[in-house]
Amino acid sequence: MNIVYLIGLLLAIVFVLFGIMVDLKATPPFDPKALVQFFDLASILIVVGGTIAVVVACYPKQVRSMLKHFRIMLGAKAFNPEKYIDELVELAQIARKNGLLALEERANAQPDPFFKQAIMLIVDATDPDRVRSILTNDIEQTSARHQEVIAMYERGSNAAPAFGMIGTLIGLIKMLYGLDDADMSSLGPNMGVALITTFYGSLLAHVVFNPIAANLTARDEEEMVCREIILEGIMAIQSGENPKYLRERLLTFTNQNKRDGESGGKGKRGGKSSEE
Repeated sequence: MNIVYLIGLLLAIVFVLFGIMVDLKATPPFDPKALVQFFDLASILIVVGGTIAVVVACYPKQVRSMLKHFRIMLGAKAFNPEKYIDELVELAQIARKNGLLALEERANAQPDPFFKQAIMLIVDATDPDRVRSILTNDIEQTSARHQEVIAMYERGSNAAPAFGMIGTLIGLIKMLYGLDDADMSSLGPNMGVALITTFYGSLLAHVVFNPIAANLTARDEEEMVCREIILEGIMAIQSGENPKYLRERLLTFTNQNKRDGESGGKGKRGGKSSEE
């Protein structure tokens, strides 16, 4: 379970509710009844309904897999580069002793479809250029699919504030048309209702859609790093590279990625290197 995401989401909601209810000049300083002022069904329908409609219209195929996206984002499964490096070094040792055909059994037991495909390509004695081309194309297509999903949530993040503004304009127009016959004392409350849709739009964008897009982007980057490691490792195994040099080469690749901002930090990287 992605506890960090859930904690962040919960804290965002708590702080917003705290800001709505707190009034240090009042006694008591918390007024739960203030939440009623921030509820407006029409505004919810405009913002939430309009945003969902735009997302569905722009990404009809990706919307069908939203539950899968949440499972990926909330799941505890993470792509660990060090794990793949250890497996590749072990495969290199087996291939060095018993030949590439000895890797077929390990390939059949491999749960990662991409890793299994990569191993079977060299077991079948596929031309190295062809192996690289197939795996590279697989990586590019997978990343492209991930980017489409991420773009869907980014579109939702952009659409929500826009519909918040649309709702505000609708409320202001209705308020202005009713000024002739309205009591001026109702002007403030009516203005507040008109602005609630902007509040809903900002909340939906920055508390819901943006964090989802950011988490899916992080997962995509983790997976692509591991797939690049698999590609380089498989090509090295096919060429008969020394397992010791293979480990050093792949660890350097991982370190470079961490320097670019991948999770783990220098401490973990340094600890790993010191063990070699």
